[in-house]
Amino acid sequence: MACPICQKETDPKYRPFCSKRCADIDLGRWLTGAYAIPAEEEDDPDEADFGAAGARPH
Repeated sequence: MACPICQKETDPKYRPFCSKRCADIDLGRWLTGAYAIPAEEEDDPDEADFGAAGARPH
């Protein structure tokens, strides 16, 4: 298995990375928002569907 950061062979101690350095690089990317999971946003939050009763949250 190759390290997702540098493509070197992984080390079982840091798997799936090859070293602490590559693990820290990956963590930094998550913390700075370089990695993100896309989400669909409502066009207009005021028109969001609040269920069949149409109740709005407090």
